[in-house]
Amino acid sequence: MTYERTLTINSDHPALPGHFPGHPVVPGVIVLEEVIQALREIHGQGVVVTGMPAVKLSSPLRPEERLTITIESQESETAAFTCEVGTRLVASGCIRFRLPGGSQSGS
Repeated sequence: MTYERTLTINSDHPALPGHFPGHPVVPGVIVLEEVIQALREIHGQGVVVTGMPAVKLSSPLRPEERLTITIESQESETAAFTCEVGTRLVASGCIRFRLPGGSQSGS
């Protein structure tokens, strides 16, 4: 299954001051938080992220750029994601999670 979410981080976002004066950049943690939110839109707000074993931040995201997050299920409780502005890759990786009411092996 593939899921897509498009969003814009506004220039007045509280995480932007200091990143970086005169040349604002959206912190990578905010991009990853949006990936988690997209995962919760698929599976529900109770999803618990158990790991991000592979994450690559490829290029900076600027405020007001239109970001497209694509999440592709790989196997049970694991998904791959990409974050792009047009054809420019901003971030990519793999996310592991536990579904609401589910249990993770070894937990």
